[in-house]
Amino acid sequence: MRTTFATVAALMLASPAFAASGPFFSLKNTDFIVTLGFLLFIAVLFYFKVPSLLGGMLDKRAEDIKSELDEARALREEAQTVLASYERKQREVQEQAERIVAQAKDEAQKAAVQAKEDLAQSIERRLAAAKDQIASAEASAVKEVRDQAIVVAIAAAEDVITKQMSAADANKLIESGIAEVDAKLH
Repeated sequence: MRTTFATVAALMLASPAFAASGPFFSLKNTDFIVTLGFLLFIAVLFYFKVPSLLGGMLDKRAEDIKSELDEARALREEAQTVLASYERKQREVQEQAERIVAQAKDEAQKAAVQAKEDLAQSIERRLAAAKDQIASAEASAVKEVRDQAIVVAIAAAEDVITKQMSAADANKLIESGIAEVDAKLH
């Protein structure tokens, strides 16, 4: 209130108020009427407590701004927490991906070693099978040569026997062969 009286006093002492002609405190002086209207306006404002209403509105607005700032700070902190959480999850996922890649490399190396071993074993089995086939073919060839030799030897022996043996000797051999077979069968 003290500032309003000081303001009114300053207005009364202002130089434009003295610029009008004639006595100042006359209703014919427009400067005096304007000053009275202004003072009446100020009085009405104070009577209806407009400055306190404006102050209250400004205080409410200040509180609203403060609550919005607090809410913004809380949202910022929450956003930082969420960001930190996502960064942590990203690091964990990156580490897990690196572990998976390392594990896959290890498994690939193990699979390559196992494939080499399997290939070596397969080659050994095939070599053994080839050796068996070669041995079998060799044995078969030897048997065929023996069979052929036996056939040739039998043919040669038959020729020799037929040329040297007489009919009586042949009959003796046949009878002894039948007797031998008969003895073995009974």
